[in-house]
Amino acid sequence: MADYDIVFVGSGFACSFFLRKRLQVGPSRARYLVLERGPVYPHEKQVADRRNSPIVAADTYRLETEPRDGFTKSWLFTIGFGGGSNCWWAGTPRMLPSDFEMRTRYGVGQDWPLSYDDLVPYYAEIEQYMQISGPTDSPFPNMTPYPLPPHRMTDPDYALKAAFSDQYFNQPTARASRPLDTRNQCCANGVCHICPVDAKFTIMNGMREVYADPRVTLKTEAQVLSVDVEGGVAKGVVYSEGGKEHRVTGDTVVVGANAIFNPYLLLRSGLDSGPVGQGLHEQGSVRALIYYDGMEGNNGSTSVTGHGYMLYDGEHRRTAGAALLEGWNVPRFRPDFDRWTQISELYIVVEDLPQEINRVVVDPEDETRPLIRYKSQSEYFYRGIERVKAELPKVLSSLPVERIEYLPLNPTEGHTQGTTAFGTDPATSVLDREMIHHDVRNLYVVGNSVFPTGSPANPTLTTCALVTRSAERM
Repeated sequence: MADYDIVFVGSGFACSFFLRKRLQVGPSRARYLVLERGPVYPHEKQVADRRNSPIVAADTYRLETEPRDGFTKSWLFTIGFGGGSNCWWAGTPRMLPSDFEMRTRYGVGQDWPLSYDDLVPYYAEIEQYMQISGPTDSPFPNMTPYPLPPHRMTDPDYALKAAFSDQYFNQPTARASRPLDTRNQCCANGVCHICPVDAKFTIMNGMREVYADPRVTLKTEAQVLSVDVEGGVAKGVVYSEGGKEHRVTGDTVVVGANAIFNPYLLLRSGLDSGPVGQGLHEQGSVRALIYYDGMEGNNGSTSVTGHGYMLYDGEHRRTAGAALLEGWNVPRFRPDFDRWTQISELYIVVEDLPQEINRVVVDPEDETRPLIRYKSQSEYFYRGIERVKAELPKVLSSLPVERIEYLPLNPTEGHTQGTTAFGTDPATSVLDREMIHHDVRNLYVVGNSVFPTGSPANPTLTTCALVTRSAERM
């Protein structure tokens, strides 16, 4: 008999929401073990120390990359209980139906092995559970009302909404628009990676009942080293705790680290079939400062107030990445007397297509860490950026814009994706549509690493919907 029914590797969104659903629908006497490499780092300590974890993410891997035009790619994530829920900005849009059908519709990338419609009920479930603040209208088909009202937009947002009523919306977000039992109301301070008032949903403030369940055992500062596989069956995992190596058995193993460590653990476990490790990617972004003649720019009620789909979908995606416009309310000031706040920021997120050359491997110099071999973002992404710069003046033509100033590309979005893609063909994917390993049928791999393509949308809501669906169908 195994020690546990399920052994989870990681305590971020993917594993925590998988665990939540199993607690709802699984056997009442089941036993679950969650192994987390990092410590519990309470919210108040994060605020006091101004960091999400004592572990520096960049120290846990080695990066080989090629700077392009002075731009160097980096990767952002948090190691600690709750994973990325500690550092995320809590944007929660759904993906659009077209994002699941890039090959069929536009001849690029890969189709996902399931559709938008497959995720609709799970999107709705997570939106209710996270208590999302969102608009009464939406670009997403088959919407259910959001549980919390939207945040107040800025004057430029409202002007864009007037010009593009069916393409510009309040951002759906897990930053509370009113006080809740477990979270405070957002104070629009603009430092959401460490929310000082604890307004955004996190694993720590939003899933206490999950980790308080007597069926769940949580071990922190327990680093998983490999999955123990025998005869095509996952028997459990090997992990290090307190300087000692341990083995624990489980009927099922769920690996949910991130798109860097998921493939690394598979490779360390001898699971190298299919394109494991290939296709590391995430969206890229550029910030545009918009200077106005007489319009105030920073009078919303949260950090990101608007979502614009004017440059998102369409035939241009055959050759250039889609763009999602985010209207930011993080204060910006201009050095002009009595016009200090006649400025705002648009954060423009552009999709990238995965490339085989960008990958994660076991570091040949030190097998205890992954090596990221990353050449650059694709030409598809860069064409998307150029399209944005060409089209944005037209999009903003109804606003009193004096000038647009572009800032350099951001080095990371904190949305590592790809590397263990799910699909229907073992030659082009690592997992099936339930996120079960093609070769090891009691091994799930979950999180953003399963995405065969990205989209401009923040990935967290989709990841939570995916794992909720698979855990329900387990």
